[in-house]
Amino acid sequence: MNRDAIDFGRTRIPRLFVKLFVPTLMGLLFWALTTVADGIFVGQGVGSDGLAAINIVAPLFQIAMGIALMFGTGASIVAAIHLSHDNVKAARINSTQALVVGTLAMVAVAALCYAFPRGVGFLFGGSERLMPYIIDYLLWVLPALVCSIVSTVGLFVIRLDGSPKYAMVANVTGALLNIVLDWVAVFPLGMGLKGAAIATSVSCLVSAIIAIYYLLFMSHKLSLYRLKLTMTSLRLTMRNVGYMVRMGFSTFIGETAMSCMMIVGNFMFIDLLKEDGVAAYSVACYMFPLVFMFGSAIAQSAQPIISYNHGLGHHHRISSTFRLSLRLAVVCGLVMMLAGIVLCRPLMLLFLDSHVPAFSIAIDGFPLFAISFLFFSLNIVLIGYYQALERARKATLFMSLRGYLIIIPVFILLPRIVGVPGLWLAVPVSEGLTFLVIVFTWLRDRT
Repeated sequence: MNRDAIDFGRTRIPRLFVKLFVPTLMGLLFWALTTVADGIFVGQGVGSDGLAAINIVAPLFQIAMGIALMFGTGASIVAAIHLSHDNVKAARINSTQALVVGTLAMVAVAALCYAFPRGVGFLFGGSERLMPYIIDYLLWVLPALVCSIVSTVGLFVIRLDGSPKYAMVANVTGALLNIVLDWVAVFPLGMGLKGAAIATSVSCLVSAIIAIYYLLFMSHKLSLYRLKLTMTSLRLTMRNVGYMVRMGFSTFIGETAMSCMMIVGNFMFIDLLKEDGVAAYSVACYMFPLVFMFGSAIAQSAQPIISYNHGLGHHHRISSTFRLSLRLAVVCGLVMMLAGIVLCRPLMLLFLDSHVPAFSIAIDGFPLFAISFLFFSLNIVLIGYYQALERARKATLFMSLRGYLIIIPVFILLPRIVGVPGLWLAVPVSEGLTFLVIVFTWLRDRT
């Protein structure tokens, strides 16, 4: 499990991509299913207000994942280039710096949330009716946010070290534990949202421990490096971290874009459809990780191949990897979009009782929301391609477009033009417009 004999510079691209993609997808699949299972258990065991409350807190998960993916992607790109030049020490130092600084950044965010839980609830679109649920969940889920940084950054490094199967095991173990603990806490123990939060925190802690164990005792090249605390070392750390942040910043924008989508959506849905609208919207947000899982797995699998060969100047291998990842994104996006449209009713029944008002709202709107799945998958893969080639400015611009510059005005204006359907069409429209901008830029760059 620790030695997958991956050669990023010479193995045939299809075989190399499959070696990375299958375990990466399986690991992300289980975490996505964990999110879905959490929504099902809370929806059936607590009710629609519980779902709405979690959707208010959910942007914090996207912020945490944004920090984790920013440092993980940045470290993976920089370390891959160092490894292509046989500079193992620099790769180890960069990986360790990303892990330490990323974790400290999330500790600071968690401390602020613990000090001002009501403020966080209102900031993200909560109401007085939902506030007891929000606080009950938020205070117990904060440890999970910190542990997720350790596990996510660690798994990026582990995959680059040539052990994607081990990374998959870490993901799957935490995910299965979360599902079991979630069910036990919500149903037999009757702990409600507090129990669901504790289950998430415990499972994230276990995944983090598995990742750290590998980096301490099982790594091939990318073991943890003992960082010095001298002024020179701290200055170099900040320089290295700054470069990694620049390489991975578009990923951070992409993740916080999902939190922006949730926050703006929460405000708009509660304004037009009250708490039942937020509950219906929360089901769509629970399904979104399944779509993100495919796009992210494709991008994460292509990234080390492209970055490593970019360092070597092997442009034909970069082009081959890009074409393969793009075709796979089209297939996955189409399948997820059609599944969301055709299987709308049974999917909604997993989360909501058919007699509650939120159910009918979700049934009417989710097929419109599902249109975004194709464009989202393509955008994630295309932006990942620019990231892997160290074109950080363009990647950040594209992520900013889909995350903030387009979606906020569209979410505000579209419901005023077409009414309630505009709430559900805001995400598809913003993702579609972003896709057109990326394609136009890519075609212009080729001429």
